[in-house]
Amino acid sequence: MGGKTPFAWVARAFRVPGEERRSLVQTAKATAAAVIAWIVATAVLRLPQPFLAPYAAVFLVQATVYRSLRGWAQQVGAVSVGVLLAAGAGQVIPSVTVALGLVIFVGLLIGSWRGFGDSGVWVGITGMLLISYGNATEPVLLADRLLETALGAGIGAVLNAVILPPLHGERLRAATSRLASAIADVLDKTAELVRGGETTDGLDDRMEDVRSLVAEAEDAIGWTREGRYLNLRGRGETREEPLANLVSLWHPLAQLIDAVSEAARSEQPFRHPGEHARGVVGDLLEALAEVARSGDPAELDRCRDLLGEIDHLLVTPTDEVTTSIGLGAMALPARRLVQRLHAD
Repeated sequence: MGGKTPFAWVARAFRVPGEERRSLVQTAKATAAAVIAWIVATAVLRLPQPFLAPYAAVFLVQATVYRSLRGWAQQVGAVSVGVLLAAGAGQVIPSVTVALGLVIFVGLLIGSWRGFGDSGVWVGITGMLLISYGNATEPVLLADRLLETALGAGIGAVLNAVILPPLHGERLRAATSRLASAIADVLDKTAELVRGGETTDGLDDRMEDVRSLVAEAEDAIGWTREGRYLNLRGRGETREEPLANLVSLWHPLAQLIDAVSEAARSEQPFRHPGEHARGVVGDLLEALAEVARSGDPAELDRCRDLLGEIDHLLVTPTDEVTTSIGLGAMALPARRLVQRLHAD
């Protein structure tokens, strides 16, 4: 769970449309799918012991319609094999203990076939449940298990496609805008910190927000690619490259924040750059923030000029920066940020 505490995780889910909020929405959808599957199986179809219906519904709330439909086929296939395996073992093996061990062993082996995907484990689990519940020799109950699985999986897949379905192109654009804004805000905050006008208070929370949005952005890219399959609304024209480039900023940004925070907390003067050097770094961070927000090529050119000035400070023997470890620690990740923004 992201964040330092459960409260922070929940607060971030409501404040930032990132990984936490996506998890919260998917959890709510899976819960609703399980409850609906149970109600239909018990109140409408009046199936006895319909435990597989809510199970299947939960696992079919996936990130894309394609993934849900693929999962439906895999899960129904895996459960069908598990039912047949349990039926065969129940007919020829009189000992429940022996049948249970054999069904689990063979079922898990069969389930390891990659065609079953993540649903492969259901071959062994289904067989185990049927043997342990004593249903393996009752054809009517075996048929009920297949019906329950198909019902639950179908409800999960449909609910996932209808309730808050992934809006692939829109999600990609929104993720790009949110991540660019969050990165720019962190850079502005860091610029103030470098100049000595701010403390590190709140910077960790901002970085957690960026980390959450990076995770959401990576998912959005994957969903966009996968969501083109079976997407009746078309492929869309949204480009993935700008968002992928922003995601690539995460590691140098984290390194930069670590260097700045360490220098700000240090009581040793040689760890922190002098006032002029800090001003140059602050200007660079503000220019990087503007590039992240708007992609302004003029600001990117200014970033390169400021990097050149930092290089000059690092090799020029002045009283201010001769022993400044902090400036060198900040310069390297800042250079990587400029390079990756330039690659956009």
